Amino acid sequence: MAVATEHRLGRDQVIWAFGPDLEPVLEVESGDTVTFETNDCFTGQIQSEDDLVTEIDLERINSATGPVAVRGAEPGDSLIAEILDVRPIEWGVATLIPGFGQLIDQVQAPLTRMFEVVEGEVRMNDRVRFPAQPMVGVVGLATDGDTLSNGLAGRHGGNLDDHWHRKGARIYFPVRQPGGMFAVGDMHASMGDGEVCFTGVEIAGEVDVRFSLLKGRQATWPVTELEDRWLPHATANDYGDALKLCAEEAARLLVDQWEFTMEDAFVFLSVACDAGVAQACKPAPGGFGTIARFSIPKLEATPGPFRPV
Repeated sequence: MAVATEHRLGRDQVIWAFGPDLEPVLEVESGDTVTFETNDCFTGQIQSEDDLVTEIDLERINSATGPVAVRGAEPGDSLIAEILDVRPIEWGVATLIPGFGQLIDQVQAPLTRMFEVVEGEVRMNDRVRFPAQPMVGVVGLATDGDTLSNGLAGRHGGNLDDHWHRKGARIYFPVRQPGGMFAVGDMHASMGDGEVCFTGVEIAGEVDVRFSLLKGRQATWPVTELEDRWLPHATANDYGDALKLCAEEAARLLVDQWEFTMEDAFVFLSVACDAGVAQACKPAPGGFGTIARFSIPKLEATPGPFRPV
């Protein structure tokens, strides 16, 4: 029996896009744990409130540390990335970006705000403080065709910006290339549903991820399992389209894995499940989509996204 091994990747080993031809910087076994050092989404280019997003190199945005290949991962499988811990540094930033977000016509932009992250608390200023909820925004695998920048989300994952992708989450990624080719970045000390100004508290740090495989089963999009629920995702330009795709994904899993009829799946999603949004910053020039999710409670009839093998 193989012994689980711990590995580490530095924040200088990064990719800027997810495509079909990624080459691994590390190969691990199922059961191994990797500590990923991650940059903030601006790759350290913003250090003070005098540094504005309009003055930085936009080619150095949303780096993702990796990729890591998991031996035995093949197309048709799910690669499971279990987030064991997310450890941010002591400071982060949020920005207002011209052209981005629902309130952009009512504010001064560009603008940078600095945040302290101390003893599990995010300090916005002397008056506004709230609990830190560190999570990762960019998590994904190699694609089966297109090359997508790390700012975009898709069936491979990418910039999913789901605040539930924190300690304890297990994310099932559909494997499209041998080894999967996992990479992670874009940590936030905190991020609200919608991320309406297009940033959370952007921050550098470390992420511990343990890998495993589910052979021969996968969804179309990434699906996240929490202690009490599981969360299918989907993305499209508009929320209505993203929600339809997400509802179809959730219903497909209920029908294929848990023997629902399509009619009962439709009703169950309406009476017992919550439609939600991970990111919905609009307007968002440059093709950035909206990420929808469904929250499926863990019941005796729906204990997880996939029936045990």
